[in-house]
Amino acid sequence: MASLERSKLIGVIDEGTNSARFVIFKLPEFEEIASHQVRITQIVPRDGWTEQNPVEVLEAVRLCAIEACHQVEKLGYLVKDIAAIGITNQRETTVVWDKNTGEPLYNAIVWNDIRTAKTVDKVLARLPDQNHNHFRALSGLPVSPYFSALKLNWLKENVVAVRKACREKRCYAGTIDTWLVWNLTGGPSGGAFVTDVSNASRTLLMNIETLHWDPLLTKTFSVHPDMLPEIRSSSEIYGLVKDNSVLDGIPISAILGNQQASLVGQRCLKEGQAKNTYRKGCFLLYNTGTRCVQSTHGLVTTVAYQMGRNEPPVYALEGSVAVAGVALNWLRDNLGMIQDIADDSEKIAGSVSSTGDVYFVPAFTGLYAPYWRKDARGIICGLTSFTTKHHIVRAALEAVCFQTRDIIEAMKKTAGNINLNKLHADGIMSNNSLLMQLQADLGGIPVLKTEVHDPAALGTAMAAAQAHGVDLYKLEAETRGYAGVPSHHETFLPTTTEEERNARYTKWKMAVQRSLGWAVTKKSDAMTDERYSLLASIPAGLFLASSFLMLVHSQRR
Repeated sequence: MASLERSKLIGVIDEGTNSARFVIFKLPEFEEIASHQVRITQIVPRDGWTEQNPVEVLEAVRLCAIEACHQVEKLGYLVKDIAAIGITNQRETTVVWDKNTGEPLYNAIVWNDIRTAKTVDKVLARLPDQNHNHFRALSGLPVSPYFSALKLNWLKENVVAVRKACREKRCYAGTIDTWLVWNLTGGPSGGAFVTDVSNASRTLLMNIETLHWDPLLTKTFSVHPDMLPEIRSSSEIYGLVKDNSVLDGIPISAILGNQQASLVGQRCLKEGQAKNTYRKGCFLLYNTGTRCVQSTHGLVTTVAYQMGRNEPPVYALEGSVAVAGVALNWLRDNLGMIQDIADDSEKIAGSVSSTGDVYFVPAFTGLYAPYWRKDARGIICGLTSFTTKHHIVRAALEAVCFQTRDIIEAMKKTAGNINLNKLHADGIMSNNSLLMQLQADLGGIPVLKTEVHDPAALGTAMAAAQAHGVDLYKLEAETRGYAGVPSHHETFLPTTTEEERNARYTKWKMAVQRSLGWAVTKKSDAMTDERYSLLASIPAGLFLASSFLMLVHSQRR
């Protein structure tokens, strides 16, 4: 196997919710020199359900690798110059397949799928306190449709092929990283059946302290341990690519869930550093170092990374926002208020100096951290006869910032001595300068927007290189100023007073309270303390008053 001294390149498989990408970085600068991206089809069999074809995901990864390798060959490199490959992936998305044939037993159930609400009810009904936080000390997570254990439980109960394969002990289950590594390293012919601690910590099946599958958790969710992959660190050699592809013979040496990879790529490697990724949803991770901090304020405890088998795990507190960019999609697709999200949202929202006291809580499928209220539904309040679409679009941007502040406030209450004095930002929505300024103003701390195109891919490349002897912390110190490593940020400083932003935040909390309790069924013990359930059949726009619809209609162009 070639050494890093001779080899100049690191490859990264970046498999996200909507697309697959293969990126190639040049060492030592970690400069991105080639990439190719392919969109992944979203299958929506019912409202609130989201699936993907696992075979399509795998083939998209292989196609991206071929095209990216062609690009680097044109630059004068050889494919054998790729020293190692890392994988970063959408988390919680769950795949089941036949270990003998490699054929999927069902479509992958995507992380944001909410079909398992009734499964949550059944699980909680068996617990003595019917408390969704019952397993938090073990797993770091609440019982929620969000996590993989519930998806596996649903598959076993509702898909005959899965149930039969489990009975015959030929069912493998895993997150997207496991599916990819197993196939790329040989599949039925000896493929490595592994995952890493960052992905395993999102399943609701791993003990957050021991980093092993927990017997009580696997029993509770009716998941046999033989179905599950071996849990490994985030940075080590899992196996060589062996699938008769262009990548044959190259070691796979890093696996990181995409949000944890972004934390590494943003170089938030020290306790007390935090990053927020602004995309369709938002994911804020706060590095707590080697301390496993349990939250009593609605956050989840997750493994950020473990850089080698013999290294201690680094933990993080995480808060997830279900609807961020999705709200802008809704304004475009359902109401026609904007056309091009990237350009129009900033332009239209920036044409007014405030929201006119309008607040938009985009709880289309409930609220995630720190509320964990699946009975919540979207609400727009504070409307007057002077309200225009400009105010509503601006309120949608502010909603992203307020939800982020909710998480920051929960982190302050959880960690006690937390002093978050800046927030690193990435994701496609971070290109909206007005949004970043609003975040600084409403959060009261500077926002540092990275110049790196994809911190998750960069962080994965850094982890893959570390498995070959590159010290990540030394690298962090030595690579300042290189093009590929984030050493420069666009900084947004707060321009509001504490009194102003707290007054706005108080009204946001009032709006959130008005969004709760909309989705109610007779039986429900699910994700909320109030024991409401999620009704996917309620349209997201049901809360809009007829007068508001007339307002929208009059302003459509």
